[in-house]
Amino acid sequence: MPIYEYRCDNCGHELEHLQKVTDPVLVDCPACEQPTLKKQVSAAGFRLKGGGWYETDFKKSGDKKRNLLEGSDKPAEAGKEGKGVKDKPLKDAA
Repeated sequence: MPIYEYRCDNCGHELEHLQKVTDPVLVDCPACEQPTLKKQVSAAGFRLKGGGWYETDFKKSGDKKRNLLEGSDKPAEAGKEGKGVKDKPLKDAA
């Protein structure tokens, strides 16, 4: 369930409330008891873990290592590359 932030237009009281998305919006301020609460827009706080994200797979290697060390539970696998086609000299078409 998300935590929503509310602010009272009457007294300026701010509060956070844990509620379902389908729950009705709070209206009454607990401080001044007036029906002047407004839901605030705020940034969500979450972190995407695992592979397949920009931070883990597509950033420059120096930034990727730093970000993995800061927020990952597992150590980064360094030096592990997939088996690809080895360079072979091209035959002359002439």
